[in-house]
Amino acid sequence: MTTTTRASYEDVVTRYEPVIGLETHVELGTNTKMFCACPTEFGAEPNTQVCPVCLGLPGSLPVVNRAAIESAIRIGLALNCSIAAWCRFARKNYFYPDMPKDFQISQYDEPLCVDGYLDVEVEGQTVRVAIERVHLEEDTGKTLHIGGATGRIHGATESLVDYNRAGIPLVEIVTRPVTGTGALAPDVARAYVTELRDVLRSLNVSDVRMEQGSMRCDVNTSLNPPGAEWGTRTETKNVNSLRSVERAVRSEMLRQASVLDAGGTITQETRHFQEDTGDTRSGRSKETATDYRYFPDPDLVPLAPDPTWVEELRAGLPEAPRVHRRRLQEQWGVSDHDMQSIVNAGAVELIEATVAEGASADTARKWWLGELARRANESGADLAAVGVTPAQVAELQRLVDEGKLTDKLARTVLEGVVAGEGSPTEIVAARGLEVVSDTGALTAAVDEAIAANPDVAQKVRDGKVAAAGALVGAVMKATRGQADAKTVRELVLSRLGA
Repeated sequence: MTTTTRASYEDVVTRYEPVIGLETHVELGTNTKMFCACPTEFGAEPNTQVCPVCLGLPGSLPVVNRAAIESAIRIGLALNCSIAAWCRFARKNYFYPDMPKDFQISQYDEPLCVDGYLDVEVEGQTVRVAIERVHLEEDTGKTLHIGGATGRIHGATESLVDYNRAGIPLVEIVTRPVTGTGALAPDVARAYVTELRDVLRSLNVSDVRMEQGSMRCDVNTSLNPPGAEWGTRTETKNVNSLRSVERAVRSEMLRQASVLDAGGTITQETRHFQEDTGDTRSGRSKETATDYRYFPDPDLVPLAPDPTWVEELRAGLPEAPRVHRRRLQEQWGVSDHDMQSIVNAGAVELIEATVAEGASADTARKWWLGELARRANESGADLAAVGVTPAQVAELQRLVDEGKLTDKLARTVLEGVVAGEGSPTEIVAARGLEVVSDTGALTAAVDEAIAANPDVAQKVRDGKVAAAGALVGAVMKATRGQADAKTVRELVLSRLGA
């Protein structure tokens, strides 16, 4: 058996052109499901939020959720789409254990929203990602595989199905193929999903929590030599973080180049992204539309949105995230480069919320792009998932501003917040971490340090002020770092007459 050595990413992008496409599924935040009155609360006991309609029992009839239609139209408008004057639902037929009806109610050749676009910023460039369609469908249930090491069906001893999610309103947003991005393809993919998430959040149509599956992305990738026809694409399914979207594109580009370099051919298939390795694994061959035997759903009447209603929804759209960011940039007084760093880190809303809680923009940015970004990178998590809220960051900074914590002590307190020990104030009290501000206690500590280090003290008296650092360090050690170093230094110099 021969092994193939993968080329470097830099080499791959000189010899191949990538084409990417993204299909994003978003669970809408409606109170009830798409075609029935079952609740949609996340985390309920398995199979407690089901009824004959979403279970597909004989004789049950679906009824369209008006709130879901409204949300889908608002999404389409925010993505610069045309709203169909007439559309309808179809049945997408396939068997899978988590689909109780053995078909999914979706939209096929007559979607609700078409021909839109979303502009994203990457490396100082504006990339326009064309949106082919935005359509409504119902989500499937959730299968849990038990007994294997990976949580997937391979190696599992049994599988359980929870139908609570079956029937939840789902919007699918499909891009047209994105070409001409070259080495930036992974960054464009991440920037697009990031911007799309911001748009959806601004519309308040979904909580877009990728870690809970309310926003999931299928990433299509292909390679072709420069000027040649597009290559065969693969579809990496259900990628559930912004970082993983970028990694999935990069990984597939490297894998496909390796196959092509070895004289092989790319198989059109679905693949699964492996979070631990950053690679993709083969799933199943990719179906075509004819495999699904689409036909109009006979139980649902066509939709014909009233144009007046559509225009009312258009007039009520919130400020676009890009416009909102420009306004924040002016308020915060940051450069284009710094604002791009904030966007890349997924910290815009976090910093904005921290400022709303009373912190300055500079201190909020310091925490989110510094200590918290480092923790997120180490854990491979998105910044919003590090376990600290904007209110807690603002509270932490307030303790620093009040002189109750040094920056070093604040980082220790932050560790406690991440560990779930409570609020910053509670952790300071429980651990006894507040800065020692009692002048009498500090003076006593300074006198002890001077007495213990007579040689150093004499150097300071002789005018070698830099030697005071050793005495300051001794006091800081004695007070477990809870003294203000500047105050200690002033006391040392005062006591030694320097």
